[in-house]
Amino acid sequence: MTARKSGSRLETEIERCRSECQWDKIPELVRQLSAKLISNDDLGELLLGECKLQTYLKENPLKQGASPRGPRPKLVEVRKHLTAALDRGNLKADYLQEASLLMAKLCYVEGEYRDALGHYGKVSLDEMQLVGAPVYRLSMIAEAYATKGLCLEKVPAASPSLSNKNTGSPSSVKSTSDREQEIITCYEKSGDIALLYLQEAEKVRIHKSGIQNRSPKPGPTSQDIELGYFLETGLQRAHVIHFKNGNLTRGVGRFREILRAVESRTTQSLRMTIARQLAEILLRGMCEQSYWSPLEDPPTVSPLDDPTRQGHVLSKNYSLSRRPRVYSGENLFCPQENTEEALLLLLISESMANRDAVLSRIPEHNNDRIISLQSASVVYDLLTIALGRRGQYEMLSECLERAMKFAFEEFHLWYQLALSLMAAGKSARAVKVLKECIRLKPDEPTIPLLAVKLCVGPLHWLDEGESFAKMVIDMGEKAAEFRAKGYLAVGLVYSLKATDASLRSTQEEYQRKALGAFQRAQSLSPTDHLAAFYLALQLAVSRQIPEALGYVRQALQLQGDDVHSLHLLALLLSAQKHYHDALNIIEMALSEYPENFNLLYTKVKLESMCRGPEEALLTCKHMLQIWKSFYNLTNPSDSGRGSSLLDRAITDRRQLNAMTLPDFSDPETGSSSSRSGSEQLSPVSPSTISTFSSPLSSPMSSPLSSPSSPVFTFQPLPPPISPSFLCPTPLPPTPTRTRTQSFSTHITLRQLSSTSSVHATSIAASRVEQALSEVASSLQSSAPKQGPLHPWMTLAQIWLHAAEVYISMSKPAEAAACTQEASNLFPTSHNVLYMRGQIAELRGNMDEAKRWYEEALSINPTHVKSMQRLGLILHQLQRYSLSEKVLRDAVQVNSTAHDVWNSLGEVLQAQGNTAAATECFITALELEASSPILPFTIIPRAL
Repeated sequence: MTARKSGSRLETEIERCRSECQWDKIPELVRQLSAKLISNDDLGELLLGECKLQTYLKENPLKQGASPRGPRPKLVEVRKHLTAALDRGNLKADYLQEASLLMAKLCYVEGEYRDALGHYGKVSLDEMQLVGAPVYRLSMIAEAYATKGLCLEKVPAASPSLSNKNTGSPSSVKSTSDREQEIITCYEKSGDIALLYLQEAEKVRIHKSGIQNRSPKPGPTSQDIELGYFLETGLQRAHVIHFKNGNLTRGVGRFREILRAVESRTTQSLRMTIARQLAEILLRGMCEQSYWSPLEDPPTVSPLDDPTRQGHVLSKNYSLSRRPRVYSGENLFCPQENTEEALLLLLISESMANRDAVLSRIPEHNNDRIISLQSASVVYDLLTIALGRRGQYEMLSECLERAMKFAFEEFHLWYQLALSLMAAGKSARAVKVLKECIRLKPDEPTIPLLAVKLCVGPLHWLDEGESFAKMVIDMGEKAAEFRAKGYLAVGLVYSLKATDASLRSTQEEYQRKALGAFQRAQSLSPTDHLAAFYLALQLAVSRQIPEALGYVRQALQLQGDDVHSLHLLALLLSAQKHYHDALNIIEMALSEYPENFNLLYTKVKLESMCRGPEEALLTCKHMLQIWKSFYNLTNPSDSGRGSSLLDRAITDRRQLNAMTLPDFSDPETGSSSSRSGSEQLSPVSPSTISTFSSPLSSPMSSPLSSPSSPVFTFQPLPPPISPSFLCPTPLPPTPTRTRTQSFSTHITLRQLSSTSSVHATSIAASRVEQALSEVASSLQSSAPKQGPLHPWMTLAQIWLHAAEVYISMSKPAEAAACTQEASNLFPTSHNVLYMRGQIAELRGNMDEAKRWYEEALSINPTHVKSMQRLGLILHQLQRYSLSEKVLRDAVQVNSTAHDVWNSLGEVLQAQGNTAAATECFITALELEASSPILPFTIIPRAL
């Protein structure tokens, strides 16, 4: 009785060691087993043969794609042990099956594929029981199916023992299809049983660790199970064959089956690999139309599959007595489209890659660290594709920031982070990351050029931009064709510095440097239209109109459809007083870029000059319609009774003279001009965001605002981004707001848009205006607290242009209504306050106008138009000294403003300083002769 119990415990220990792959303990256990009963010699031979075979494979692992190279001396003993166990026939049926499986495995290792298939034929793998089988036997069965599949692939299909000899007959074709099905079935069964084995082994390990934790004397910890060549082949080979045969539907289905199985510690790295591969297939090979949910049955006919093989698509047609457990339950998330599933898989892979990253820098871990970094880099590259398609750059930058812990000295990840930060609008942080990229690759010219792009654009860090641009120039011949871009960048920096400078001498110095840089860029790259264009623009700003015309024509010869070159040509023609020709150029450009607001602003000014204000109002209405349709935002309170204050501007030319906007005698007509987020409407990437320079002109023109100007300064839209730069330019910083108010603010704006322009009686209109004023004052700013600001800037610009047209028509009520629309968006903008001053002047209320101009200057002290109008009012009030001081300050800010020189001359003349007044009048005449319809700085200056 004691011997039987001892034998039972010994067999249990042997089974445990086999399950845990502790082959070094097997020989001692076999010695103890043989000492108990002589009949155990056959079992001992089996165990020793298995032990030596597994030890050999551990020391000499097989590699994927490599074929065994015949018998090895160390395997002779293995064959001797297994042959002895099989020939005697004393083993129990289960052990006899195990011996046959081991012999077949040995035959494969030695390259005897037919012999291996013969052994599998004797065993009848499909009849081996999985229910109640020990853990180690599950592993043996899984390896047996994988080995059988490998043997079937190795043995020629025309083998007499395996297929029909007549390979040209229809039965031969059928036999080939059946053979492919049999191979795939072997691998799929192997994979399913391998997952079951790993789950059961994990359960045993957890149970054992729980017992050890409760024990006062803990035993040795169990090691993680290694998959090995055969189990890994069983798990990964089936989907490879599916994809090779063009059956993507079954391949994707197989991926999903493996991923839905309850994972174990051993399968974690495999799951990360499979998740990454499936995500890549979903992103590259599957569209929304061919996608099906993971919980649905795959389509019988799919566009994913090879059409030449549609007639014999291999389907799953086997069953197992036990299957691996899968995740199930209520409220499980299930993706609904391919990008969603790919993103889910990649985020899981990214989490696993971060968790398993090798951070140690010691030499012993160098290879492991490189492998983990390469694996993570692939995941982040795929995440860039998936999130970039959705424009989720904020999320992408957060993912890449998590990768920084193992990205030391890894340029690729740093560069990806910089580009994602640029696209997410985090310009300041992007510049810091680009500095690290420059340190890693100091000879790469594109990196400092990207930094210049941010410094010149949204950040307005001109000193930093100059240093980055000079880095490219200092590279010399290393920069190759990018050296011209370096000069172009430094020229833009000097040009912007000239605009910001408050002293005329400083302005002239920077303008001279800018001209020199642009000329150098144009000489280095004579075929670059941007070099010729910016040289023409700088010459135009310096009022060298004939020279500018020559270079802009050269730019148009190089790039005939460049919108900014066409715009500059129109402004240059207007500076020469060829207004009709300029209008023709603008209309030609609008035929190519019908939704470019900069061109439309200029068209409004030119139409007012050439065709009358009525035509300009029609263009304003057209701009509102474009704004509303392009940004596709509808007002929830829109009753359909009208679209804006300009809805009365009908296209019937016979009623233009009778048109009034708004018509306060019509109480039925309302306003529903939508407020929404937007971007530039010229052909730019949807994610493109950039800063603006002020486009407002006489009577509301101004140069670029100084860096100290508030964020509500209206400025024009950016140019299309050059394809060489991958990421858009972000917005200027917005005022700090609480996130909880953003949604309500958007709703309020839309309601304001629909109620602020109600066509009612004058009493109703005043009540509406009073209500809007109260709402605006309570919110401090109706501008959106989140999201891009320039759509709202664009909308406000449109209303201000309409107000300016009404002022030219001497209609203060309509101008005030349009200005109120702009004020609802940006009540503290100096442009809005300036326009209120214009309206007060039109009504003859000089004290109120003076107050509005002073408020505008308190917000933007360098707003030249406000300074000019304030100087004239002070002149009318006979405060000559103060008027002269204000106008001289305006001249210092913008020495090319002819109307300021004229006003200064009037003040000096009133003071009796005739000589100085004469000089001012002459200067004004000279400048007016070259003054464009809108300032040249309306054209954006950016890389």
